[in-house]
Amino acid sequence: MKALLCTRYGTPDDLEIADIADPTPAAGEAVVRVHAAALNFFDTLIIAGKYQTKPPMPFSPSAEFAGIVESLGSGVTSLKIGDRVLGYCRYGAARERVAIAVEKIVKIPDSLDFDRAAGLCVTYGTTLHALKDRAKLKSGETLAVLGASGGAGLAAVELGKIMGARVIACASSPKKIAFARDHGADDGIDYAAEDLKEALRRATKGQGPDVIYDPVGGSYAEAALRAIAWEGRFLVVGFAAGEIPKLPLNLVLLKGCDVLGVYWGSWTERNPQGHRANTEQLLAWVAEGRLSSHVHAVYPLAEAPAALKAIAARQVMGKVILRL
Repeated sequence: MKALLCTRYGTPDDLEIADIADPTPAAGEAVVRVHAAALNFFDTLIIAGKYQTKPPMPFSPSAEFAGIVESLGSGVTSLKIGDRVLGYCRYGAARERVAIAVEKIVKIPDSLDFDRAAGLCVTYGTTLHALKDRAKLKSGETLAVLGASGGAGLAAVELGKIMGARVIACASSPKKIAFARDHGADDGIDYAAEDLKEALRRATKGQGPDVIYDPVGGSYAEAALRAIAWEGRFLVVGFAAGEIPKLPLNLVLLKGCDVLGVYWGSWTERNPQGHRANTEQLLAWVAEGRLSSHVHAVYPLAEAPAALKAIAARQVMGKVILRL
């Protein structure tokens, strides 16, 4: 089978496509024929050796996929051959077949295409965990979303609206803000053109946002934290800007606020039942038309380097999919 492989740390151009042996399912596993695999910002880091997860080489990037069950290991009763599923595997999905423990895959409805299903698990799963389990976002609160047009940011905009929040989309261009508004954002801030702290205070009539969702980091993190509401919750989701910020702890004291880490990948392993319940909730909302799981672009496997470069350049609005 064909697989996209990282054989040494480097750039997207250092990835290789190779023929490798087909997997066979162990007890409790399924082999899924992958039809679509999604790429995320952390894939640009994992192939460069800059991510907290460092798989043994060679490995395939991509942590999420959708496809059809081809074979089953012993003891599997919850699935059958031919079932349409999505799954999360931390890395290794950019290949034609994946062997995976059945508790890490979930059936998908026939109405959901593989491209949108492949892009649902990580960004929406991370965001539902962040807003529901970590921040405990309440209806009527104000949610500020940094990087609001990216995969994680768009998920936060849509899920924030479902949960009853007033959503302020913060992004780096009017085009990105318009995109977030099209997906439900109530207000927008172009932080490339105006001071984020002052704009957030103005947009909230001086009160500040109750919850800040930050997958960007860099200089925007402290600016946003300075605007947070009393007893607000600041969600540390990622560092797409490339710089890991050092937040002044006196701000946390003066605001009486919480800074909450969101390590969704580790949480899925520590709480697989919670992960499955959240994934099934997301699938129900997609089926109801309440979540877009918007696909920015679809690339063939051979063009994976171009897809990763687009993500690294922050040119993507929604998800990038590899179709196998």
